[in-house]
Amino acid sequence: MVWDDNQKRCIGELSFCSEMRSIETIANSKGLCVVSQGVGSLVLVCPGLQNGLVRIEHYALKRSKFIMAHDSRIACFALSQDGQLLTTTSTKGTLVRRGVDKTKIYSLAFFLNPQWLAVSSDKGIVHVFGLKFNSGSQGSIRSQSASEPHHSSLSFIRGKMSPPVIRCCKRP
Repeated sequence: MVWDDNQKRCIGELSFCSEMRSIETIANSKGLCVVSQGVGSLVLVCPGLQNGLVRIEHYALKRSKFIMAHDSRIACFALSQDGQLLTTTSTKGTLVRRGVDKTKIYSLAFFLNPQWLAVSSDKGIVHVFGLKFNSGSQGSIRSQSASEPHHSSLSFIRGKMSPPVIRCCKRP
């Protein structure tokens, strides 16, 4: 059903030829959801059922995974085109640290080549971070700012750890 709030009535109905599947999430006023765009690798990421929980649906493998990424609500997340890398931010804390000034992150985006991550904030600044995979720990990533390496910091981890505000996980 397609509902028109102005007219306060149903203005259309949708029908599908195949079975539809729904995913229940925590209240999601921003409509946070991301889907990988790689051929043959359909991965969907959305908030889980509690604050800080991220749900990952890997449709090709028919598997669901949950990651407790933060202690507070998810603010935004991004998925690499191939569905291999996920990065998240929470509503608490700062991602790009500039003194004591808190920053709200508006969006995250991996470049087509996922060695770069763009981060936009309420300060009107877009930071671009170079990502380097550590050879010693599978899935672990460290960052290097392409814009201002001495004034910004970015924390990347695999799994759960506090208090970093951005997480980047590589699917095993």
